[in-house]
Amino acid sequence: MTVNRRQVLGAAGLAGAGAATGVGVDRLISSGTGNSPDKEAPVTMSDDAARFGDPRIPAETITSQSHLFRLGDQPRSTHDGGWFQQANEDNFPILKGQEASLLMLTLEPGGIREPHWHPSAWELNIVTRGVATWVVIDGNGNHESFEQQVNDLVFAPQGSFHYFENRGADDLTIIIIQNTSAPEDKDNIGIGESMSRLPPRVLSAVFGVPEETFTSFKKIDNSIVILRSP
Repeated sequence: MTVNRRQVLGAAGLAGAGAATGVGVDRLISSGTGNSPDKEAPVTMSDDAARFGDPRIPAETITSQSHLFRLGDQPRSTHDGGWFQQANEDNFPILKGQEASLLMLTLEPGGIREPHWHPSAWELNIVTRGVATWVVIDGNGNHESFEQQVNDLVFAPQGSFHYFENRGADDLTIIIIQNTSAPEDKDNIGIGESMSRLPPRVLSAVFGVPEETFTSFKKIDNSIVILRSP
């Protein structure tokens, strides 16, 4: 049964009114609208309606520590140029079905978050240390380049092509929130993997150079998250 939060809150208000006036809540509910100006249909109470929790959270994921996740204690996914730790439905069960995941990513000097896009997720990025140099190309024809400082927020729309890099002398740390519960490599298409799948003749036509230009390109079959500039 779908929970109508407006009805539940209305019933809670009626309960308070009943306590204040000495009128039973059953009389207020059965009277239909109470003091509601828009005269909605009568409010009915049920066990389902009394539950304010998110019905998408499976009961088996709830434990004495189900809401706490020690992100900093998670194993690092280490790459040449940096590393990241993440919280998703695989390692933080309460996120299952919530369309939310989080990445804490560090780029060392010269590190690059590979140019990529997410087919089914947007992302919010906030820098907590260092400076991120960004490029975002979205589906509306916008091409933006900028520097993201500590506490700046960057939104990369779903399907937008984007990347950032660390051109500074110190580490860059950035928190990435996405509206998907999946791990990072399940909703990420990188430029390396993409170009590896295109024949040299197609790349030649796109860039206007001989096919031989691309024959030495290495083939990439998986998502690369972090690179280091030469």
